[in-house]
Amino acid sequence: MALKSAELVSTAPVVATGLLGGYLTARETGIRPLGGVVLALAGALAARTWARRDGAGTAVGLSALYVGAFGLSHLLAKKIGAWPAVLAVTGVVAGTAWAVSDRDA
Repeated sequence: MALKSAELVSTAPVVATGLLGGYLTARETGIRPLGGVVLALAGALAARTWARRDGAGTAVGLSALYVGAFGLSHLLAKKIGAWPAVLAVTGVVAGTAWAVSDRDA
């Protein structure tokens, strides 16, 4: 099975899958590292596309946003709850990925 060409990947749904799917996997299995695997795989796929399509600077910036949002969701969850926190950071990261990388692809 081959991966789709990096230039053709829509990264907004990939990062949304990583953040939402990672949280849901960790929550439902009770195995937090397994959620981290989902998060990391989606992040790697998105970063691959950002690097090839938009360059290293964009890949580093969007990857930092992705990882930072994951961390921020933990802090935000204490204030507004887990699901609202995950949904909020996912919306920001996916929206930014679309605006910066996917819109013109």
